[in-house]
Amino acid sequence: MPVKYYNSMIETVGNTPLVRFNSVNRGIPGTILAKVEYFNPGNSMKDRMAVKMIEDAEARGDIRPGGTIIEGTSGNTGMGLALAAIAKGYRCIFTLADKQSREKIDILRAVGAEVLVCPTAVPPEDPRSYYSVARRLNAEIENSYYPNQYDNLSNTDAHYETTGPEIWRDTDGRVTHYAAGVGTGGSMCGVAKYLKEQNPNIVTVGIDTYGSVFKKYKETGIFDEKEIYPYLTEGIGEDILPANVDFSLIDHFVKVTDKDSAIMTRRLSMEEGMFVGWSCGSAVWGGLEWARDNLREEDVMVIILPDHGTRYLAKVYNDDWMKDHGFHEERDFSSAAAIIAKQSGEDALTSIRSDSRVSEAVSLLTTSDVSQLPVVDGEEFVGSLTDTRLLTRLINDPSIVDKTVGDIMEKPFQFVPADTTIDVLSSMINRDNSAVMVRDEKGLPRIITRHDLLEAISGL
Repeated sequence: MPVKYYNSMIETVGNTPLVRFNSVNRGIPGTILAKVEYFNPGNSMKDRMAVKMIEDAEARGDIRPGGTIIEGTSGNTGMGLALAAIAKGYRCIFTLADKQSREKIDILRAVGAEVLVCPTAVPPEDPRSYYSVARRLNAEIENSYYPNQYDNLSNTDAHYETTGPEIWRDTDGRVTHYAAGVGTGGSMCGVAKYLKEQNPNIVTVGIDTYGSVFKKYKETGIFDEKEIYPYLTEGIGEDILPANVDFSLIDHFVKVTDKDSAIMTRRLSMEEGMFVGWSCGSAVWGGLEWARDNLREEDVMVIILPDHGTRYLAKVYNDDWMKDHGFHEERDFSSAAAIIAKQSGEDALTSIRSDSRVSEAVSLLTTSDVSQLPVVDGEEFVGSLTDTRLLTRLINDPSIVDKTVGDIMEKPFQFVPADTTIDVLSSMINRDNSAVMVRDEKGLPRIITRHDLLEAISGL
């Protein structure tokens, strides 16, 4: 018998196992299976599409021997591309948003990649964003290839050609439901396309996060920029519409909070022995939420678990980090409406006009004992001021006291629905966003600050 071996690690990609859930799905009918993608050599499902994108690029002549792969990534795609680069002799440069875990950055550097960390809280078209930096480097470096996982349809093709057929084969064609997180859209739509070709009645459920545009766009056809705000969960949700997201292949969307996702991630490790990544918790929480009211006893749901827990040791698997972010096991269903109800006896919202002088804003912040001011132009909220940032600017340039508020104001505080839960508010009010706005029962604007949120969480 000849010796059996693989020529490189990228030949081991795929054929990951299906594992039945036994605990986290208790009380939910049907058979619910996990497609455990951390069995891939780079510990994530992104290995599949990374290899596919490079091999398709080679076939087209888009990259030649000795070339450079440049990609914007949340970490896992970079790992898959790095493995392909090692096997094929390419250089790698990756751009990551600064919210990504330290482990992801260290792992990419460990496999020889150059990593550039870019700010999260900027629009995609900003020259500092990790999308823009990757495109600029691609234009500057000769014989470089920018796979662009968001719009490169080889991403979807990889899962159409491998992941989908594996699920169909391993369930013996009995799969009735498929759920997955939606980020670039490749795994969701590639698998969905294949499965629906085998059986058009298969139901597909996309998992989204608060702060992402997908769910509302699917349900209304509206790309609502007001839906976009910073969130902590890595690997799902977007503030763009990638070409790989084919909404016609996604029957339903479920949104999951950072907190619920983090708690489920840890439950999967402790209760199922699945040491998985953060977005896996999102996929399972969202999939089970949908299954609870829709699955029948004879149904078979497959939920894809994208990556491994080693990427998140300093975050969701760190007790102190979980406590610091208020991610305790007890869920709090209090809402923005409940918070502003406690403010009902207070005076009207304190705001300032955009044509007021900065000196007036300083006086108002001091006399009103508030830390932030919405900026108005007539009845429209056009900006905001916070005491900490205003102080920093005054220290650097005292002359701004004679400018108008409109000259120095920041973006307006976002309005949120009155039923927004504390779980969601806690992910929205952070270092970059000190407050949100909400309208009370009379339609009057109110503000919710860090102080309000702390009082609500602590029950003061």
